[in-house]
Parts: sequence; C-alpha cells; structure tokens
Amino acid sequence: MNSREVLEYWRVRIVVEHDVKIPMRDGVLLSADLYRPETAGAVPVLIRRTPYGKAGSPGGASVDGLRLVRSGYALLVQDVRGRFASGGAFEPYWNEAADGADTVAWAVRQPWCDGSAGLFGRSYEGMAALLAASERPPGLGAVAPHVAGSGFDEGWTRQGGAFQLGFLLYWVLYDLLLSGAGLAGPELAEVAGAVDRIDALYADPDAAGDLLDRLAPYYRQWLEHPSGHPYWKRAAPREAYASINVPVLNLTGWYDIFLAGALENYRGIREQGVETRLVVGPWSHCVTGGIFPQRRYGLAADERELDVTGLHLDHFDRHLRGRRTGAAAPEPVRLFLTGADEWRSFADWPAPGTEEYVLHLDGRRLTPGPTPRAAGSDAIRHDPADPVPTTGGATALPGQFTGGDCGPLDQREVEQRGDVLCFTGAPLTAPLTVVGDTVLTVYVTPDAAGADVTGKLVDVWPNGRAELLCDGIHRLEPATAPGAGDPPGPGRPVEVTVRLGAIGHVFRTGHRVRLEVAASNAPRFDVHPRVVARHTVHHGGDHPSRLLLPLLAGG
Repeated sequence: MNSREVLEYWRVRIVVEHDVKIPMRDGVLLSADLYRPETAGAVPVLIRRTPYGKAGSPGGASVDGLRLVRSGYALLVQDVRGRFASGGAFEPYWNEAADGADTVAWAVRQPWCDGSAGLFGRSYEGMAALLAASERPPGLGAVAPHVAGSGFDEGWTRQGGAFQLGFLLYWVLYDLLLSGAGLAGPELAEVAGAVDRIDALYADPDAAGDLLDRLAPYYRQWLEHPSGHPYWKRAAPREAYASINVPVLNLTGWYDIFLAGALENYRGIREQGVETRLVVGPWSHCVTGGIFPQRRYGLAADERELDVTGLHLDHFDRHLRGRRTGAAAPEPVRLFLTGADEWRSFADWPAPGTEEYVLHLDGRRLTPGPTPRAAGSDAIRHDPADPVPTTGGATALPGQFTGGDCGPLDQREVEQRGDVLCFTGAPLTAPLTVVGDTVLTVYVTPDAAGADVTGKLVDVWPNGRAELLCDGIHRLEPATAPGAGDPPGPGRPVEVTVRLGAIGHVFRTGHRVRLEVAASNAPRFDVHPRVVARHTVHHGGDHPSRLLLPLLAGG
C-alpha cells in the first residue's frame, strides 16, 4: 500500500506518494515514488527509471529533483523491474524499452498529468530512457540522457574488442548485487567480501566466476558474446535511432567512460532530422560539474561547473511547455575546451572546420610532414602478472567518486616503465586546438598468443607534467591457420587502428604532444593474453605508423 506525505521546498508544498504500483503489459507491477506540486491543475511529468533505488535523491546524482517539482513538474521515480520494490526479474537493459514505454503511457493518463511527459536519467537510467523513447509512447515530448551509452556491447561491455573489466566487475558486485538484489545472510556477506578484495579479483577475475554465475548469471553472457553479436541488439539505442522522434539533450564529459556512445547518440538521432543538443564538459562518469581540483585546470569552480538541473529545465520547458527562455546556446553543441579552459559553441559534432593533422612515429618522436624514410621498430614485453596500471582517463573504478582515480592524471610514473613506449613532439611554437576523434594507426607484429595494443594521447607541460587526455585499445586475437578473416600469422606486421577517443583540447605554446603505446591498461581492460608475450611496433619506411588529430582551423 502506498503512503502519502507533504514536503515544503522553497515555499512550495510538494505532495509525495510512495510505492505507487504501475502495471506493465505482462502484469508485473513496478514501484515508483511520485513527487508533485500541491496544485489543483495538471502538470507535465518527468520520469526517471533507476536500478539504484528510488529512495535516494529523487533527481539522481546530478539533478535537483525537488527543483524540478518546484518549477511546476511532477516527478516520477521508479525502480526498474526486479530491483528494490519492483516486481519481476532483473536482467540489465532487456526490459527497459517496453517497461519505460508502459510507464510513460500510464503516467500521462493520470489526473495530475496534463498529458505530456519527459524522460531523463544518468548512465544506466539515460540509456533506459532512450530505449523507452524508441517505442514512441503516447505523450512523450522530450528526453535528456546524461552520460548514457549507445549500446550495451561496444562502449559499455567492451571497447576495441577488450572487456571493460574495471568498470563491469565493480558495477555488478557493488551497484547491482550489494544492494537492491534482495540478497541476505551468507550471500550478502560473500558479495561484500568480494567488493573488499576487488583489487585481487581484478588480477584474477576467474576467482569471482562461481559467485557471479550464481548471483549474476548475465555477467557470463556478457563474457561469451562478442560485440556485434545479435544478442546485444535488443538493448541498443543505436539500433533504434530511426524510431526516436522527440528532442534529445545529450550531456556527457570528456573523461566519461561512455563518451563515445553519447557522441554516437547525438549524431545518430540528429541524422534522423530530430532536434538534438550536445553538452560535453571536463567531467568523468560519476561527478558532473568541476570534479577536478583547481590545481589541474587553474580556473575557478564557477568556470568549470554548469547548472545541470537548469539545462534539464530549459530543455523540458521548451518541448513540454513551449517556453522559449533564451537560455540555451544558439548552436546545438556546447563544448568545454580543456587547455584553453573555456566553453565554446559549435554548429555540429564533429565540429565543422577541422582538418586532418598527421604526426608520424619517427624513432621516439612525433613529427609532422611525410612518412619518415628511415624504418624503425621497438619491442614491447607483455607480462600478465605485471600489466601497465590504469592511471586516470575515462575510468569507472573504485575511488572515482572522489575524482582521485580518473581524469587528466599525470602519466610520468607510468612512462618510466620499460613496457611503455613514448613518442613525443617538439615544443609547440603556437597553440594547437584539437576538437574531434583522435586515432592511432600503428603497425604491430603481435605475439602468436595475441596482443592488446593500447594508446594514450598526452599533453606534456613545460614543467614535465604529462597530462592524460584520452586513451583506447584494440585487441588482436591469437594467430590461427591462414584463411579469410583470420588474424595475421606470427612474424607478420599488421596495421592496427586504435580509436583513442574524442577530445576538445588546446595544446598551449611550449607544450608537447605525446603518444604512449603499450600492451595493457589494467584493470580498465582485462589482460590479454594471459601469458608472457612479446610484440614489435614498426614505424617509418613501409610502415607509416601515425597519430591523426582533428585540428580546428583558426583555433
């Protein structure tokens, strides 16, 4: 039975109804809390569907939910199927399209609703909102996915063929099993123990296999299905862009683990002719609005931070109420350019007016111009017992909530390792503005056991600080007998494309561009191969290994 209370927030009385039961098309009841202004008139409803518990902050981690209600919206916060107070069985993402659409259809029929609805949420919630929007529920007028992916395979479970172990193992153990899964007694204690020894499990993930098979069998499915398999299509916004017909506000950060998916969502939906906006700030996954200490960027907090709740209100006011506040940027893309430490607006993404700027690997240098004639090579030893440690970047590891384990961390300690190759450009005589996707093309002779090729783009300051901007990986499977589509045989170089990620960054005068190449980045990615291996990186001559940067003309 649901309960009712009245709150007062900034002189606005808010009616709260707890544990409202909402029927799905298959008869399962999902539980929600409803917040609405105490008024006789009907209002639009904003819906956040979460696997993390409706009892927390009503707007989630980065939106002031009560401010939404104070601004004249009803707010419906729902536990997704199989989580906390909702019925049914939980399987990540598989039911979110239908359940989300059913929830919208129910909400717009209620007497307190004026017939219009918006969906919002961050991370899992944001992708669930997009999946629900693809069902085109009646009354849905706008969506605001925040740090959301474009699919549950590439960009969420995997990247470049590698398994995103650091994020996924902790997410399942801590966020999905430790609370909301209904565990108690020995099972709950077992999960808590696994969370406490997470670093040991990163080094030996098989040790968690039995626990996960019993309590989270979907994890095994993720391991067994590669990217692109039909298994993933039922939970992929990228497969349903043509069905999304309402305006979308995409918010993300340069150091967010799902940045590539958010950018893909913006492009894919915009190509359908639907109004779409994009905001990218200097943020990581779990904290939005200036998470990095001032010493890193050298700017005041109000320059980094953004009124995320205000962005939501502007978006929903425009499309649910027809209000034109003028608060939105005149152009659909707003980016925070790191290095310059300023917000800039653009007409689109990828940003118009960029040109390819190529830096070739030349010895241990990065040089512009034609491919170096002199051929060279460098060997990398891969030891699975001592992989290159993850140090900052687009991570989602334990400790990231404080900002300590993510973002633009200094790479100098990592660069001292013998299994990390550094290629560095000359000091810049003028600023270099890079806005867009950065790509490494490198020729590698992999070990017969297979190889991971990782790359990091780094800004080297005049004082030596090596600040990480973005990183990526490409997995080469073990060599097999020659045949169509097989990996290269042992001893043969192969051209490898490593998508390092998107940036909006100004390399200042006196700074240098650096590329790091290695064979692991753990625990962000699972270690491959699981045996000692040796690889060779080729450059110059017949093997034009190079770094491609999208240079913004005129800066």
